[in-house]
Amino acid sequence: MRRISKLTRVAVGVASLALAATACGGTSSDNGDSGGSKDDLGVAIAYDIGGKGDQSFNDAAFAGLTKAKDEFGFKTADVEPTEGETDADKEQRLASLARQGYNPVIGVGFAYGPAMEAVAAKYPDTTFGIVDSVVEGENVASLVFAEEQASYLAGVAAAKATKSDTVGFVGGVDIPLIHKFQAGFEQGVKDTDAKVKVVSQYLTQTAEEGGFSSPDKGKAAAEGQIEKGADVIYQAAGLSGQGVIEAAAKAKVWAIGVDSDQYNQEALAGYKDFILTSALKDVGGAVYTLTKSVQDGKPLTGTQVFDLKVNGVGLSDSNPKMAEIPGLKEAVDEAKKGITDGSIKVNTE
Repeated sequence: MRRISKLTRVAVGVASLALAATACGGTSSDNGDSGGSKDDLGVAIAYDIGGKGDQSFNDAAFAGLTKAKDEFGFKTADVEPTEGETDADKEQRLASLARQGYNPVIGVGFAYGPAMEAVAAKYPDTTFGIVDSVVEGENVASLVFAEEQASYLAGVAAAKATKSDTVGFVGGVDIPLIHKFQAGFEQGVKDTDAKVKVVSQYLTQTAEEGGFSSPDKGKAAAEGQIEKGADVIYQAAGLSGQGVIEAAAKAKVWAIGVDSDQYNQEALAGYKDFILTSALKDVGGAVYTLTKSVQDGKPLTGTQVFDLKVNGVGLSDSNPKMAEIPGLKEAVDEAKKGITDGSIKVNTE
């Protein structure tokens, strides 16, 4: 039977480390000064589409790796994806990291599912982690999040902030994971103000078409929604979301970020006045938590759920302008209470 646990957040401040992540390609590692014994190797992460520098999902994972490296002083590796890669390419990447002695080895993104299932069985002494998917295996930890809960809070904020009574949602790829973001957001909007219209759009049908890695597609989608009257747009689109934020700032309407606190990210500093808030997803905390469990000799396995109760998801409040919007803070606080006490059940579809 699959084991399920809800973890206490142990990575206070991890999100802030993401601000230091910068765009770069290839494979990077910390060579350290301990002579290269396999016993010296620590966590390795294999990035999802968009890679390091997406100011979102992947950078959050890198923040968790950085925190673990700083705390434990071991070697780490982070490996970029390649364009048009196959499951076999992902298998080779994960297997290479395990052979080198990295432990745990974490695949950032659901796309690593088939590859991890194949590789984990071949390296039973290595702990594997996968973000945003469930993979069965005695040595696999599935790190999953209640994205719909954070998105519900984003919907509450959007409904309070809109003046046109029209808000937008831009999803990167039309897949079940992103449906959770859309469902939570739309429910949060409607529960807060039933007269507010939600315009929703997906950039592509598959990740290979660039839905998570094309800021130009995000920008074009946001511009279309703004033309339809949307004055708050929530994006769950990875690197493509930067285009959504750019379009919103140009039109002087609100954008809502995703995964990391995008208001505080240096690469988006030029647009920060128009980033109302961000739906947070503590990928960095999950990476750190799994790494610490391995370091402590008690590696986590099974499905690990990060939800609002354990601060695995949430809503940022960095932008001081949020406090100027009547009723916004109170409505968000009330929604948080309802979700955590179970009186609000958030849709995932």
